[in-house]
Amino acid sequence: MTPIRQVDIRGPRFAAWVTTVVLAVVLLTGSGWLLAAQAVVFAVGAFAGLRYAPYGVAFRTLVAPRLGPVRETEDEAPPRFAQLVGFGFALVGTLGYLTGAPVVGAVATGLALVAALLNAAVGFCLGCELYLIVRRARPARSH
Repeated sequence: MTPIRQVDIRGPRFAAWVTTVVLAVVLLTGSGWLLAAQAVVFAVGAFAGLRYAPYGVAFRTLVAPRLGPVRETEDEAPPRFAQLVGFGFALVGTLGYLTGAPVVGAVATGLALVAALLNAAVGFCLGCELYLIVRRARPARSH
């Protein structure tokens, strides 16, 4: 059985703040290329793990040492799933912006921005909640 990887709960919230800023800039500029870069950030977090995600590395090396010891951790799976959801929205948005459908790009970016801002500002991770719903909906595995 694979051990559950734990993450400092402050890391995903820091990443959500950075993501909020990036997505706001995308909405203001309509930059499909900046959104593509954010999609890569989401993809690394979703597929390789939060410890390899650029914002996670920045948090761990630059921010966390200044905050003091870790007081609370959480299972990595829900925020990692949230990164996957963010990747999906960023991918759709990138395709929208880069193929001449800026409304699609703006709507997808706006939805991702709302989710990132919720996590950053009040600690409510929409993708994490979706993860829990999906987990409950899946049939139990027999051992």
